[in-house]
Amino acid sequence: MSTIRKLQVTFDCAEPERVARFWCEVLGYVAPPPPEGFATWDAYNQSLPAEKRDSWFTCSDPSGVGPRLYFQRVPEGKVAKNRVHVDVRAGIGLVGEERLATLEAECARLVALGAVRVRLLAADEENESCIVMQDVEGNEFCLD
Repeated sequence: MSTIRKLQVTFDCAEPERVARFWCEVLGYVAPPPPEGFATWDAYNQSLPAEKRDSWFTCSDPSGVGPRLYFQRVPEGKVAKNRVHVDVRAGIGLVGEERLATLEAECARLVALGAVRVRLLAADEENESCIVMQDVEGNEFCLD
């Protein structure tokens, strides 16, 4: 039996580079340099046939610990709730008002990047508070 050593998370979207760059800002990830022989991603895209331009983009954790994120253009728009979502873990180890203040501060930063705040899920007997949000294309994620 083999051991899986790396994980990639793939997002279907309309504008791969835009969504990837949003997640770079959220997570501190980096976009790769343009392919060899091209000074910019725009130059690379212009070298492709029209139907292939801007069809994908990636970003990765500069420390190499987190999963690579791959964004691929699809023709259909988002029509339903995500079956899988990302949890951005900003409040690890914090509880109560301290956790909520940390989440609210991070929420404000993400909204400035283009995210949308959906709702606060208040702490209960089993779970601490989290904030449900959407990225720049409406994909749900939790600020946890």
